[in-house]
Amino acid sequence: MQDIEPFYNWRHIYTSEEDERSPFFGRTYSEFEFSQTVYNYYIHPQWDEFGSRTMYLKVLIADYEEKYAVIELIGEWNDAIENDIMTLKRDVIDKMMDEGIFKFILIAENILNFHSSERDYYEEWYENTADENGWTVILNMPEQSQYDFKKLKLNRYLELMELLNWRTYKPFHLYRMIDGLLMNRIAG
Repeated sequence: MQDIEPFYNWRHIYTSEEDERSPFFGRTYSEFEFSQTVYNYYIHPQWDEFGSRTMYLKVLIADYEEKYAVIELIGEWNDAIENDIMTLKRDVIDKMMDEGIFKFILIAENILNFHSSERDYYEEWYENTADENGWTVILNMPEQSQYDFKKLKLNRYLELMELLNWRTYKPFHLYRMIDGLLMNRIAG
């Protein structure tokens, strides 16, 4: 797991640690000191800790004019024990919403497991974004991780989507393509 780095090809466009409006503004990273773990496996030091013991993230882009963010996730999404959704919602998403971001693309291809609990925070997240014509897409969550997610019908609140070549897009084009797909689905 230590070899899985957050996607870095957009760093010339955006870095969350240099964005004064980011919840991760001012963070510093070591390239050599591995201190964070998932399942007792060290992860790359570029991932951001946000209060969960089992899931980490990296804000790849936050565009305040277009009101969207792309966030990459790694680890175990555990609502049953850790209540990761509450921590993610309160400590990251709410702060981004306070800055005007209401469209979220969560890259979940490195989410190893998902354990569900209640749907309250998902409903709240959906209502908060819908009030501002926003949405949330979870991109490329592995099939085994989707099982509990779909079982609790959380995909009513956060859309599950597959796009295997997302890295070939520039951030704005990725956002526009997903926004277009969702708007066509609503209109059609």
